[in-house]
Amino acid sequence: MKARIEEFLELWGSDLWEATIQTFQMVGISLGISILIGLPLGILLVLTRPDKALANKYVYQIVNILINIIRSVPFIILLFFILPFTKLIVGTSIGVKGVIVPLVVYTAPYIARLMETALLEVDRGVLEAYEAMGIKTRHIIWHVLVRESRSSIILGLTIATIGLIGASAMAGLVGGGGLGDLAYRYGHLRYEVDIMYITVILLIILVQGLQSAGNRLASRLKKD
Repeated sequence: MKARIEEFLELWGSDLWEATIQTFQMVGISLGISILIGLPLGILLVLTRPDKALANKYVYQIVNILINIIRSVPFIILLFFILPFTKLIVGTSIGVKGVIVPLVVYTAPYIARLMETALLEVDRGVLEAYEAMGIKTRHIIWHVLVRESRSSIILGLTIATIGLIGASAMAGLVGGGGLGDLAYRYGHLRYEVDIMYITVILLIILVQGLQSAGNRLASRLKKD
């Protein structure tokens, strides 16, 4: 058994390590950009709703419909559909660099919807109290809305990150790199079942670790 493990690591160790690093790169970069886009969109959806501080039915409907349209498209279809746009933005449609754009397009609207849900959970009475004191909207956003919904936001981002990991694995179909690409090229196309099993195990460990960390952090923030 030990000899077999050593043989496996010697044969696949470097490829597994490189694929794991690529997965972290894809998920980390895409998540960071998606948060920068999704959080403001989520706030905009909340503030432009009827009876809210910046109520504007036209802005709300446009953003709401756009998010729904993008979220309606399965990632694998979206991946191929925006290949020309991806190539225009980053100059390539393959490798880690080539999948960042579709991952962001897929994840940012999802995060926006999760953020909207989290922010709407804030007690309306708390918001009205701050508004009655004449606190400016921009201060209410960051010091009340975001602060009061920190726990829900963390849980939402945890869910989004896990979904992003799954999407990054599918990106292997277009040579996106990462664990998905490794599993597809060797596990599926070349029938190397060992590498397929190890890839699945690594993804399960990664997802379980992220979910546990997210739950603990959210629980801690809820107590503060």
